[in-house]
Amino acid sequence: MPGRRPLAVAVTGGIGAGKSEALQAFARHGVPTLSSDDIVHRLLREDDGVRRALVDRFGHRVLDAGGQADRGSIAEIVFADGEALAWLEGLLHPHVVREYIAWRERLARLPEPPALCVTEVPLLYEVGGDMRFDKVVVVTAPEALRNTRARTSVEDRSRRLLPDEEKAERADFVFVNDGSLADLDSFVSGVIAKLDPCAVR
Repeated sequence: MPGRRPLAVAVTGGIGAGKSEALQAFARHGVPTLSSDDIVHRLLREDDGVRRALVDRFGHRVLDAGGQADRGSIAEIVFADGEALAWLEGLLHPHVVREYIAWRERLARLPEPPALCVTEVPLLYEVGGDMRFDKVVVVTAPEALRNTRARTSVEDRSRRLLPDEEKAERADFVFVNDGSLADLDSFVSGVIAKLDPCAVR
């Protein structure tokens, strides 16, 4: 029935835990998905207001040779400066929220809306974003494995994040992502079955 709102599910977790792989697993099972990171990348690439704000704050060093926002240069600046990172998140976060809510509304207006939709949100609990979702899936993994996946130490980058243990306590579903893709697919299939009993996968 048109206008039936899909159940809104968030996927979150620490750096290198495998959030993107979990999102892809939901997509493989036919669930509509959206990545907050993809929204951010598009904002940096296409939004003139965001680009102007970046230049006003950091100067033209954040632009590449073509005048586009350079993600590498921006990352170098903000990951070494907590205040700059907080400013950037404050700039981008409202745009990201508006985009994924608008996406969910478009899904609800489809002739046959999906039963659920899934959004990857890295800083879900840190910004109070869990209040915008019906269910939360936390993906975690041992730190040594996360370091390998991230190709860098996650310790410094994780200091401002909630510990995985606290995220797991607050989540509706938790997956320790230290096995195979088949294990992840099996977990995701189980989540879908619980949230959408009519699903045929």
